[in-house]
Amino acid sequence: MAAAIIRIDTLLKGYVFTIQQFAHLTGLAVTGIFRKPSYVQETFYYMDHIGVGSLFILALTGLFTGMVLTLQGAIQLQPFGAVPYVSRLVSTSVVRELGPVLAALMLAGRVGTGIASELASMQVTEQIDALRAEGTDPIKKLVTPRLLATLLMVPVLTVITNGIAMAGGYLIARLYLSIDSFFYWTWAFEALRPSCMG
Repeated sequence: MAAAIIRIDTLLKGYVFTIQQFAHLTGLAVTGIFRKPSYVQETFYYMDHIGVGSLFILALTGLFTGMVLTLQGAIQLQPFGAVPYVSRLVSTSVVRELGPVLAALMLAGRVGTGIASELASMQVTEQIDALRAEGTDPIKKLVTPRLLATLLMVPVLTVITNGIAMAGGYLIARLYLSIDSFFYWTWAFEALRPSCMG
């Protein structure tokens, strides 16, 4: 019984210590945005790496999400004779829920794992220790530019994903459901008005 309690205690201490380390790293990385020196060139490099590098996977995900959502939404709306209004369903659900979630998941999968493995490789090869020996703050140099680039690019990529998903929905609506283009886009943007989304 005592051994089990000690094991649980050790396990909980490990979890708490991990959370504490993560919070400390996050705090240092965020405050590093406002401290000099500013690594602007590295930030732009990672904005390109994160933003432009992720466009293809996000475009593909958004396109097929919009197409599938339109197709499935039309099937559900057909008994009520409301198929022409499927663009309201697509635009609202994509902009409110699916677009941000899909963009975040794709970025976490593609970019997050790449950054983690890159930094782990630098730790193993002692490059981070070399930065410390030179008097450079490794968190400010390595973590802050990546964090800032991600914070700047995620909203942009979310908007692009939303637009491509709505365009994918339009392809299905126009080619398969024969919905008029003007009607589709009018109701799609009507659903995005603040009074409709509130």
